Amino acid sequence: MGLPYRYIGAAIALSASMIHADKALAQLAPSASIGEMANTPLVRVNIAESLRTPPDEASMTVGTQAKAATATQAVAANKVKMEKLLATIRASGIRERDIQTQGIQLQPDYRWDPPSLGGQGRQTLIGYIASNSVQIKTRNIDKLTSLLDALTAAGADSVYGPSFGISDTAPLKREARVRAMKRGETEATEYARNNGYSSVRLLSVEEGTSYRGTDVLLSASGVSNLPPPPPPPPPAAVGERGGGDIVAPGQLETAVSLNLLYRMER
Repeated sequence: MGLPYRYIGAAIALSASMIHADKALAQLAPSASIGEMANTPLVRVNIAESLRTPPDEASMTVGTQAKAATATQAVAANKVKMEKLLATIRASGIRERDIQTQGIQLQPDYRWDPPSLGGQGRQTLIGYIASNSVQIKTRNIDKLTSLLDALTAAGADSVYGPSFGISDTAPLKREARVRAMKRGETEATEYARNNGYSSVRLLSVEEGTSYRGTDVLLSASGVSNLPPPPPPPPPAAVGERGGGDIVAPGQLETAVSLNLLYRMER
């Protein structure tokens, strides 16, 4: 991780930096007078904190398709396939609010006839193609592979995804802010002591986004650091491999970045 950008300068520079308030999501107004700030060194630190956690939800788009000689027949055939697919989705525990139609299409189906000797090729209408797609969201990540198997067995002709997400990032952002504020004060205090001051006083806070990451565990009791990972299992024998999950959720980042301005104090 690169070193955060830091700036130490005269307090008069504060008025120019505070003009760009549109860049801040949160900001605390300085409590010192202009005279006090002009005679007191300031220290600005940018602190980036990002917490990485496994996702707790996944979205994907699944669809069906049917071909027939007429448009009416194609739509009717695809309707039967989609009804079966939706029944399987609901039977898998997906809630109604997590099922949303993404698109219904009907288009002609052509056959390309290559040119004969000395002639030209041409398109011949042979029927119609009807398709329908729905987006679903599941919160049962551990059974995602089984869900995919059930969807394809129910007649899904297309599957796009999954796209992983975190349903509620608020606890993670709160924890990231706490950690960022603590680090910011520690670093600003270090600058102050290196310049003959004993402490710092917070003047303003600006919040943005971040890229630094820490692996954490989110539970009902709060956010905590992850324990060290267990050693990897021994490799399976050749005859024992296969039959496992084909989906790896990985981890997602929830991040904040704080631009903190402190005044050095004796």
